[in-house]
Amino acid sequence: MVANQPAKAVRKAARPAKVVRAKPGRRASERIASILETLAKTYPNAVCALRHRNAFELTIATILSAQTTDVGVNKVTPELFQMYPTPAKLAAAPLPELERIIHATGFYRAKAKNIQGAARVLVEKFGGKVPQTIEELTRLPGVARKTANVVLGSWFGIASGIVVDTHVGRLARRLELTQETDPVKVEKDLEKLIPKDHWIQFSHELIHHGRQICVSRKPRCLDCPLEPLCHAADKTWNSDG
Repeated sequence: MVANQPAKAVRKAARPAKVVRAKPGRRASERIASILETLAKTYPNAVCALRHRNAFELTIATILSAQTTDVGVNKVTPELFQMYPTPAKLAAAPLPELERIIHATGFYRAKAKNIQGAARVLVEKFGGKVPQTIEELTRLPGVARKTANVVLGSWFGIASGIVVDTHVGRLARRLELTQETDPVKVEKDLEKLIPKDHWIQFSHELIHHGRQICVSRKPRCLDCPLEPLCHAADKTWNSDG
């Protein structure tokens, strides 16, 4: 038995060392505070990327942003709002013309009906003004909780909830802030963890982080300021991302 011991020791030493990244030993509240502080320092000027001049334009732009990028929406809204700058004018617009203008955003037929329907409800039910409650906003065609939260938070400064798009959902799971995939359930989990006075800015910051660093495939973990606080299983370490 004694003669075999050195051989075992050599075999054990020859194995490549396995790097185990231990989770930081801090309370959940301290970790959340560190995440919020890091995001705020990294994205001090994070705002909604959809170009808009008023609540009406932001509402329509957010409806159009479903299943496409903000960049794509920003390419079509200048013509749209130049031709139809008010809810009344958009409500009376020829549907084929709306379809032509927003065609590049995808699902243009459904979106054209939704933005025109939303404009009509604004005119008929709210005097042409965008309401300031989530219950009223979600009465507009094409407006669910995400869109309502975007409008209320970005334009009115009302923290009605946390905007959960694909970036926020993905990063919330990577940061172990939720295990849910349904956006409404993700939002509810985040609301329990994030202080309400951070809800609006937290969404903007996480969306920017998801676009620039914590991308869906091959996240740029080497460049990530949140990496020490993250225990995601799909970390990527190659510098070319």
